[in-house]
Amino acid sequence: MKFRLLATGFKSAADNMAIDEAVLIHISRGESLPSLRFYGWMPNAISIGYFQSLEEEVDLAACRELGVDYVRRITGGGAVLHEHEITYSIHIPESAGLVPAGILESYGKICGGILKGLAHLGLSAKFVPLNDIVLEVNGGLKKISGNAQTRKQGIILQHGTILLKVDVNKMFSLLKVPNEKLKGKLIEDVKQRVSSLSAALNREVKFDEALGVLQKGFSEEFPNIEFVPGELLESEKTLAEELKKEKYGAEAWNKKR
Repeated sequence: MKFRLLATGFKSAADNMAIDEAVLIHISRGESLPSLRFYGWMPNAISIGYFQSLEEEVDLAACRELGVDYVRRITGGGAVLHEHEITYSIHIPESAGLVPAGILESYGKICGGILKGLAHLGLSAKFVPLNDIVLEVNGGLKKISGNAQTRKQGIILQHGTILLKVDVNKMFSLLKVPNEKLKGKLIEDVKQRVSSLSAALNREVKFDEALGVLQKGFSEEFPNIEFVPGELLESEKTLAEELKKEKYGAEAWNKKR
């Protein structure tokens, strides 16, 4: 089975989420091949889960001050700061039988591509349900990847981030916390639980290096798929622009409750 391998570079938050949905719609119509996409975020951005409240989760004034974008995803989960990372999205027809039907099992299968990719960096990572990937760093397990999934129009869309570096202090300067008095303790707790590829390897891991090993990892996890380098169709670009304007770039979507 052929999948497109898409490397769409660094785009705005609204662009990235609009592309994910435009590709899903095209695949569901039979107009595009299933796809595996790698991308980054410019400017830095916070994405929130579908069921979250933007104004309750995110300090919008701080975002404006620091030039940080924001967007609501169509997938669930929590708020994420997209800064020093590589992001992937994979679109798999449910009818293809490439992943288990169960949510937990499908997360594990897809995240297997990330685990195999990280092995090419000499890292032994593991999948922790429901949707995290952790590494052993200095004797403790630390999260380096979070993932989210939705199923629409017969297509499984899973996307997630793999941290190249992490700035927990910046993250908490942009996110709201329920109790400001406990903010310091919460920051220290997260620093103990979250890491990055660069920290784990004691050297800088750049976007292109991570992209290369993740491509290998997905090819190994899904040996029955031929990943063929491709481009977005013009109709996908057009639909993505419409979705960006009418949905992901609109306050009605991002601030809905």
